[in-house]
Amino acid sequence: MARTRSINYADKRQDILDKAAELFAARGFHAASISDIAKSCNTSKSALYHYYASKEAILFAVMEDHTKQLAEIAEDIALGKGQPGSKLQKLSRAFMALYVKAAARHKVLLNDLDALPAAQKKHVVRLERQIIGNVQKILEDINPDAFAGGHLRHAVSMIFMGAINWTHIWFDPEGPLTADEFADLVAGMMSASVMALKPRGESL
Repeated sequence: MARTRSINYADKRQDILDKAAELFAARGFHAASISDIAKSCNTSKSALYHYYASKEAILFAVMEDHTKQLAEIAEDIALGKGQPGSKLQKLSRAFMALYVKAAARHKVLLNDLDALPAAQKKHVVRLERQIIGNVQKILEDINPDAFAGGHLRHAVSMIFMGAINWTHIWFDPEGPLTADEFADLVAGMMSASVMALKPRGESL
């Protein structure tokens, strides 16, 4: 007979992911053991396996949950109403809000992707490409002529992502800039730079 799931099953799974993400971010995936995760959740290894089949399954769930949230944010904003510059500002703010809230998960995604089995890694990478695709759409809409040849699409999108992707290393939410202020700074600089771009062959 299958084991009946408790009423708070989903909450317990989420707690495991939160605690595991903190451990993976602090120690690295390979250095953190199932026993460490169980201890941080104040439970046993056997109880932990009721929620996740393996440490790799926990890692995948951490990454998938995080990238899905980012992908949904990017798609909703890219396909929504508004001027391109406003969309970029909205995207920057939404990404930064999630990065601050889920800094450990974001660090795990950036540092431990190669620890996933091939099929699961491919799935996460597919979600990441969806994110980049929608970032590209927003940036292209700011200055369509400059992106007409396609040669700038990936490079400019990665400049934007690079400006905010590594903020977990240095950004302090209690520091001189709020997350929204920093997001606005990035969006403003990117918008101005993209607007200044010329079609290929034209002088800057």
